[in-house]
Amino acid sequence: MKKSYKGQNLKGQDFSNRDLSFTDFTEASLFEANLSEAKLMGSNFSDANLEKAKLEGADLRWAFLKEAYLVRANLEKANLEKAYLVRANLEWASLWKANLEKANLEWASLFEANLWGAKLEGANLSGAYLREAVLEGANLKGANLKGADLEEANLKGADLSGARYDDKTILPISEEEAQKRGMVKK
Repeated sequence: MKKSYKGQNLKGQDFSNRDLSFTDFTEASLFEANLSEAKLMGSNFSDANLEKAKLEGADLRWAFLKEAYLVRANLEKANLEKAYLVRANLEWASLWKANLEKANLEWASLFEANLWGAKLEGANLSGAYLREAVLEGANLKGANLKGADLEEANLKGADLSGARYDDKTILPISEEEAQKRGMVKK
């Protein structure tokens, strides 16, 4: 790790456009902090409070966000490729056109999250809570949706080809429609 802000109160701080790659933010409070366009590659945000944080266009590739609290966070056009977001709380977060390719969102909560046009190709969303999420135009090609709850989620125009689901998956479309759109039951 490059620098450590572990456990610190960084409420409202401005880290925009800074290179903070591989920084330790474990258990830090970043409530309403500005991390827009910041380079945060490989940084650790485990158990951090990022409620209402501004992360537009941030580079969070390979970032570790296990159990991070990102309620109402703005992650529009952020790059979260291969990020680890297991059990992260992203309720009401905006991930408009965000890149979440191959990200691990297992058991993450994305209730009413805006994932319009997001790239979720190959993402692990097993057990994720996506109820009422907006996934319109999203790319879910090959995503793991086993056990995920997508009740009332908006999948209009979403690419579901190769997305995997099982008997525990709650879909907003019929099983027949899911298979027509290329989803695979495993």
